Amino acid sequence: MNIQSDRKTYKAGELLKRFLPYYKKYLHIVLIDLFCAGLTTICELVLPMIIRYITNTGMNDLASLTVAVILRLGVLYLCLRIIDTLANFYMAYTGHVMGTRIETDMRRDAYAHLQKLSDTYYNNTKVGQIMGRITNDLFDVTEFSHHCPEEFFIAGIKALISFIILARISLALTLILFAVVPVMAVTCIIINLRMREAFRRQRVQIGELNARIEDSLLGQKVVKAFTNEEKEKEKFEKDNQDFFHIKKETYKFMAFFQTTTRAFDGLMYLVLLVAGGIFMIRRKIMPGDLVAYVMYVNTLIATIRRIIEFAEQFQRGMTGIERFVQIMDSDIEIFDEPDAVPCVNPRGDIEFCHVSFEYPDDHNAVFRGLNLRIRQGEKVAIVGPSGGGKTTLCNLIPRFYDINEGEILLDGENIRHYTLKSLRQNIGMVQQDVYLFSGTVYENIAYGKENVTREEVIQAAKQAGAHEFITGLKDGYDTYVGERGVKLSGGQKQRISIARVFLKNPPILIMDEATSALDNESEFQVARSLAALAQGRTTITIAHRLSSIRNSDRILVLTEDGIAEEGTHETLLAQGGIYHKFYVTANELK
Repeated sequence: MNIQSDRKTYKAGELLKRFLPYYKKYLHIVLIDLFCAGLTTICELVLPMIIRYITNTGMNDLASLTVAVILRLGVLYLCLRIIDTLANFYMAYTGHVMGTRIETDMRRDAYAHLQKLSDTYYNNTKVGQIMGRITNDLFDVTEFSHHCPEEFFIAGIKALISFIILARISLALTLILFAVVPVMAVTCIIINLRMREAFRRQRVQIGELNARIEDSLLGQKVVKAFTNEEKEKEKFEKDNQDFFHIKKETYKFMAFFQTTTRAFDGLMYLVLLVAGGIFMIRRKIMPGDLVAYVMYVNTLIATIRRIIEFAEQFQRGMTGIERFVQIMDSDIEIFDEPDAVPCVNPRGDIEFCHVSFEYPDDHNAVFRGLNLRIRQGEKVAIVGPSGGGKTTLCNLIPRFYDINEGEILLDGENIRHYTLKSLRQNIGMVQQDVYLFSGTVYENIAYGKENVTREEVIQAAKQAGAHEFITGLKDGYDTYVGERGVKLSGGQKQRISIARVFLKNPPILIMDEATSALDNESEFQVARSLAALAQGRTTITIAHRLSSIRNSDRILVLTEDGIAEEGTHETLLAQGGIYHKFYVTANELK
């Protein structure tokens, strides 16, 4: 996996190339939008010509400038303004909707890609950063995707037509005036590049700030328990001040940008004032032509200013696209093989053959040549010291990580030959850290199966021993559980998670210290539910409390050196080895 993808930077051309395919679905809207932009531009450019005609005609042949002529010109301009109004409405409404649709498409693709990324990515990426990338960063893409082609198209038309008209009025004056433009363009590009880098760092820091806020708020009970409110405030203030200084620097470059362009505006007006005045004195330009010239220069400068104002939006949009592309370029480490087939009704016979595994991010070796066979319907318990690889072993079966060497077989077939979805559909997991989604009890249980009926949900709750306490809640199955299930006790959350697995009804069950964090009464109730859940399934149980695994068919002692001991509870006690020491220590602690 490319963990460095979040730090990679891209050239503007590469970003635009990656972004352009999102226009394909809406190409007809883009073309109509650009057509409307052309209409509004033409309407704007006609007015100086009308003023020029009236002024020159009035000074040279006032008699020919009749009321009828003025009215005809007024009607012409009125028609142009009506066209301009309708075209502008289309641009403002349909154009923005198109931008929103593009943003929606990009967010959908980013979310779909995030669903495919392995645990390694999430172990190395803060959720606040991810949230910022698929929300705030893509907000700016809406304005960018609508205004980018529109603004540059309008600017191009205005610059080209203005140059042609101004050159026809006075080529010499136009060449003098436009000599300023390349200098201004080079200066603005240099400042613009610095501004983009500042925007990039601003986006990264707001992600850090979001992550800090999320971490602190989700852990607010721990913060209060250890009276560390002041420490959290200090951490937040540091990140907040870092964001302030980055944003301050961004505004510094924006100020440079705007001040520079205003200075060049003034220079262009100065050239026009001095050179235009001299040209008129020497009768190289008519007064009406000079008035039209001033109006066209005003239009040109207004266009330049609009592009300058859009430059900030442009850089925000490019930064948003860059951070989107960084997500999309994060490698999908766990994926379906080309010849993968659905895993249908597996018996549940699992075998590890010479399995070696190390975590991709830190290359910490967990297993070397591990061999293990778990038979269909067998109840196997795994114990051992922390860091011995118990949870890792269980995470390899549903392919949350892929092994480096060897094979993991399910019913004699390499699990890589099964599609990920079908493989995981046949494995149920009950973990110590229960995750309940923000919603109702019913929704959390129903999460275990698609197109489930209410009767099936209630039956699963009864099998898990959860029906009684659920019906005692304020709104029964429609009770809101709060974020991560904070309104329920640990035992209640655990039984809901067990009901979810009952509903899934998988042939393979993995229980990772499912009762270790519960009080005695809750442990007894949950253990009874787990015993019912394990009936008829291949079951792997990770446990610290040895009393909960005494009746297992086989107990494995897993250490850093692999499987050190295996056998029944009585057999391992009689050996007087590692398991015996664990058992004696556990009894002494009671």
